[in-house]
Amino acid sequence: MIVEVKVPQLPESVSEATLLDWKKQVGEAVERDENLIDIETDKVVLEVCAPQSGVLVEVVHQQGDTVTSLDVIARIDVAATASASPKQSAEQKSETIAMPAAKKLAAETGVNLNEVAGSGRGGRVLKEDVAAHAAKPAAPVAAPMPQTVAGDRPEQRVPMSRLRQRVAERLIQSQAENAILTTFNEVNMQPVMDLRNKYKDKFEKDHGVRLGFMSFFVKAVVQALRKYPVVNASIDGSDIVYHGYYDIGVAVGSPRGLVVPIIRNADLLSLADIERQIADFGKRAQDGRLTVEELTGGTYTISNGGPYGSLMSTPIINPPQAAILGMHAIKDRPIVEDGQIVARPMMYLAQSYDHRLIDGREAVLSLVAIKEAIEDPTRLLLDV
Repeated sequence: MIVEVKVPQLPESVSEATLLDWKKQVGEAVERDENLIDIETDKVVLEVCAPQSGVLVEVVHQQGDTVTSLDVIARIDVAATASASPKQSAEQKSETIAMPAAKKLAAETGVNLNEVAGSGRGGRVLKEDVAAHAAKPAAPVAAPMPQTVAGDRPEQRVPMSRLRQRVAERLIQSQAENAILTTFNEVNMQPVMDLRNKYKDKFEKDHGVRLGFMSFFVKAVVQALRKYPVVNASIDGSDIVYHGYYDIGVAVGSPRGLVVPIIRNADLLSLADIERQIADFGKRAQDGRLTVEELTGGTYTISNGGPYGSLMSTPIINPPQAAILGMHAIKDRPIVEDGQIVARPMMYLAQSYDHRLIDGREAVLSLVAIKEAIEDPTRLLLDV
């Protein structure tokens, strides 16, 4: 009996996907729920698993093909026996430590993954590793006459991934449709750093996760959004939609680019709950295993450029949200306290907002509320 392998039902927001690399070849045995191929959407990389055990007898669509929901991409004979045991070549072994985007780029550029040194976790080969390898100048070819070595001014043309294309579209959409302004402030991180240093060991021992700064900012943002609901709202046509919940997006870097998984109902979560979700999102973002649902929705976004050294930026709103907070690097700077100049660990904050919906007063006061909560963390406990 022949069983069809189909593309999963994609969400309404995802119209099509691109096939990456097949894990199995025609004639090889497959097991039920074994991953046959990864498919890339504009949000995530999804696995397509074998619906039943058998032998892969036909591949309908090849790597790089564009597919839509429920398209048939392969067929399995559940009654057949594999003609030969699959041989795991060196290239196949390398695929187990290469990220999907890296394997796709390697196929497009003709790079042998066995020759690429992986810089990712556990030696995984990232897309950036493949791009750097492909950009290396070619070795000079022996010739009787002196000649210029190819690659003095190297160029490389690589198709944009679906995620990068979608990010580009949304950025242009955001700038075209929103009246974006940015308000700035700075926050003294000393109180949160003191609190964190005092309790971080016990926190990690009791909760099994490290205490970072992001959970404090998520809590501070929720408190500010409660005070100024319009910052948590969105525009739908000629209507303003006030959201009675707080779904906070946290921007996370991944080999495929920036993704924004959503912490749902952040107002109901503890600092430990938030830290666990952020840690989980970060790990699965590196592995390309975030789900479409986890990347959909959100009422407000936090982006942190600090780990990369950013001192100041103007973040772009993630539509249909109306505002976004930009965190930055913590630097010791001189400030005045009680008439004395002292050095304190300071961070610049930037909140971009849609001026069609949010007036300057609400934008400034909500950012001040975030600043005050961070500078006096007891506010987060007392909700004042």
